[in-house]
Amino acid sequence: MSYRLYVRPIAPFPAPGAEPVEQLYNWALLDASGDSQAHGGGDTRDAIEQTLAQNDLEGVRLIGLIPGEDALFCVADIPAKQSRFIQQALPFAVEEQIAQDIESVHLAIGSHSAAGYRVAAIDHQQMGQWLRLFSDWESARLEAIYPDAALLPVTDGGWSICLDGDNVMLASDQGEWLSVQSRNLAMFAQTLAAPPSEDVVAEVPVTLFGTDAEFEHLQSDISVLKASPRLAVAEKTLELIPLELLAHAHHHHLCHPINLCQGTYSLKRESSGLFGVWKPLIAVASLWFVIQVAVEVGFGYYHTQQAEQARAQAMEIYRNAFPGDTRTHAGNVRRVVQGQLNQLQESGTDAGFIALMKYTGSEYSNLSGAGSVVFNSVNYSQSRGELVVDVRADSYDKLSALRTGLSGKGLEAQIGSVVNEPDGARGRLTVSGG
Repeated sequence: MSYRLYVRPIAPFPAPGAEPVEQLYNWALLDASGDSQAHGGGDTRDAIEQTLAQNDLEGVRLIGLIPGEDALFCVADIPAKQSRFIQQALPFAVEEQIAQDIESVHLAIGSHSAAGYRVAAIDHQQMGQWLRLFSDWESARLEAIYPDAALLPVTDGGWSICLDGDNVMLASDQGEWLSVQSRNLAMFAQTLAAPPSEDVVAEVPVTLFGTDAEFEHLQSDISVLKASPRLAVAEKTLELIPLELLAHAHHHHLCHPINLCQGTYSLKRESSGLFGVWKPLIAVASLWFVIQVAVEVGFGYYHTQQAEQARAQAMEIYRNAFPGDTRTHAGNVRRVVQGQLNQLQESGTDAGFIALMKYTGSEYSNLSGAGSVVFNSVNYSQSRGELVVDVRADSYDKLSALRTGLSGKGLEAQIGSVVNEPDGARGRLTVSGG
């Protein structure tokens, strides 16, 4: 029987380069029908592996879940259909939605929607750490790594929200996911309930998962959700840990997450036990491969010559248009031209509501004395790609520090309509994609 082991590490996480010996995990073991056979919370890797060994389980498929805030959701509008061309165009399609060097980011592509391809972006260093954490387990083979919030069961036409201790996981039916601190749930709900001016006001269904204790603890924030005339909130009580909800939704295909194990981090499975049976066929295939490679090398040489001629012609055209540019070469001319075209566009870069909220919330959390800074209201303009926050602080220095932090992430941040008051200052923070 086939088993799946869902593993979700618990903070604190190991430092970069450190051995994760003492790392603790929440975990759930599901059989082929999706029934839970075992589960645990706050266990070490050795304890989980011992449970598998005691039950004589081999070849268990391991699903690793990482914090949703470590991976950013993007959308890539790529007209191509062939995988090779999609992969080539992917960095250019999402570069403006990511506030760091695209070369330092790992991109994983998901299913296609009406808006384009769903994409998950994660820092290369972080992805390498998570891959090492979930690799080489006894009796279990790593199958996939997902952002945890992306495994929430989809609510058609709306959002799914799961209370998870000090954090809240959110996911939309469009494939977006987000993890925020529970204290920011009410602020996010107010923004979710405020539709763009060009939309017809309609009721948004929201499914809220949590234990009885969490519902009681966040009663005031939940009341804000229910008080909105635009949100139809349905509560669903969890008897166990949120991980089992995520495992159930993934096993029964109630969600559409993006597997981060792609490209450089793809998982190579071996089947050495069957090697002897397939050895003759492998020999024939190897001979065919050698012949095919020789043919492809010939075609490759021909196309290389054609490509060199095309690059030379492109550079000649570029030099005629920009004779003073000596830094551009054939390897980066496409990106340079694309950047120049972007600068000519009338509208600024639209990093998207989810991305702008994530970076604004992150800088707010990192702000020294964040308790003295209050967000009175949050508005988002899809047409302008701007997040506007009415913010109040005990000093203008706090407002300036928040703006400086966002600018340091590569975003465009401005503070306007500043009013100095006896007990502090208030103003309007405008954030866009830069």
